[in-house]
Amino acid sequence: MSASTVAIEQQLRTALAAEAIEVIDESALHVGHAGAREGGHYAVTVVSQQFAGKNPVERHRMVYAALGDAMQTRIHALSIRAFSPEEI
Repeated sequence: MSASTVAIEQQLRTALAAEAIEVIDESALHVGHAGAREGGHYAVTVVSQQFAGKNPVERHRMVYAALGDAMQTRIHALSIRAFSPEEI
């Protein structure tokens, strides 16, 4: 696991009290893509009770907020799958 994926996991776990997180670095799939130089491409799956009763847009906003400045620096693209524990 790279330092970036560890940092992403820690930020999400802390901010969202996540019960389960998977972070996949997909940056190697985007080599040569113009934006790839400005940050990585990641896919995250997050399970948190905080997502209960929230629609997908609200959940995505919560993930973006949890990642804060990383969304402007280390992360160029982010694929999000966000679930409450009851949905797993």
